[in-house]
Amino acid sequence: MKSYQLFSSHLKKRFGGRVHKISVDAGFGCPNRNGGRSGAGCLFCDSGGSGAVGIERQLSVAAQIEQGKEVMTRKYKAGKFMAYFQPFSNTLAPVNVLRALYDEALDVKDVVGLAIGTRPDCVPAEVLDLLAEYHEKTYLWLELGLQSSHDRTLDWLKRGHDFATFVEAVQGAKSRGLRICVHVILGLPGESRADILKTMDALAELQVEGVKLHLLHVLQDTPLGDLYVEGEISVMGMEEYVALVVDCMEHLPPETLIHRLTGDGPRAQLLAPLWSLKKWEVLNAIDAEFARRGSRQGDFCRCLT
Repeated sequence: MKSYQLFSSHLKKRFGGRVHKISVDAGFGCPNRNGGRSGAGCLFCDSGGSGAVGIERQLSVAAQIEQGKEVMTRKYKAGKFMAYFQPFSNTLAPVNVLRALYDEALDVKDVVGLAIGTRPDCVPAEVLDLLAEYHEKTYLWLELGLQSSHDRTLDWLKRGHDFATFVEAVQGAKSRGLRICVHVILGLPGESRADILKTMDALAELQVEGVKLHLLHVLQDTPLGDLYVEGEISVMGMEEYVALVVDCMEHLPPETLIHRLTGDGPRAQLLAPLWSLKKWEVLNAIDAEFARRGSRQGDFCRCLT
């Protein structure tokens, strides 16, 4: 039994079997790119908008899902799926366009839910109202990219929004009963362990339902990659990262679902850290660190005091 609340285990219990997420690129853009709010986009983001490797953007949403189903069924004998609208900002369109795309995904056989990835500055009231409709008729997660609760870090990353904007988005989503998964990057330059744990404490206070912990990946052809090559930034070692992941989960509420514990940087683009390519070694080390400490998720959560 895990020492933390694994999202995949939650899905298995809810749906009576494994549910596999299929990443979909629906052709959205981002308000933070091409001369947008911060100029040229976030420092870490590549030309694919942090999407999964192998997505064929030229295909329709339904065709992408069918292609993903074929792969998942062959490799894992999968039978149920969630459509994950992943790259860029998947709420950045008029409501009628969003509705058509989300419906197209749900119309594919054996798709049991949606995960909508976006930015906290891309969820106006009319979009949240639309998502609330889908929440009533399917299994829905709103995934918000935060990365850090510290405005100085968000400014350095050129995120184009502040923490207050994120809080407003969470409050608007929660008032409509939506499930929220928050993305956070560990290992950002200038952030200490205490800074990162303050972000975890903030998420605990906001009572978000899920968290994705991402390792800072340095990719080629990104501003962050340029800084790394020039020796301006460094990345965490594996032992430091593993210890920090466990620290973070100890500070999150015990019921928070953990959607991710490390990242999958594209091998061909990854500059650092190369140890992240050994994903199962990292995950096993996290389990071992929990065992060494004798701790569990939520042990140091302020929500329990």
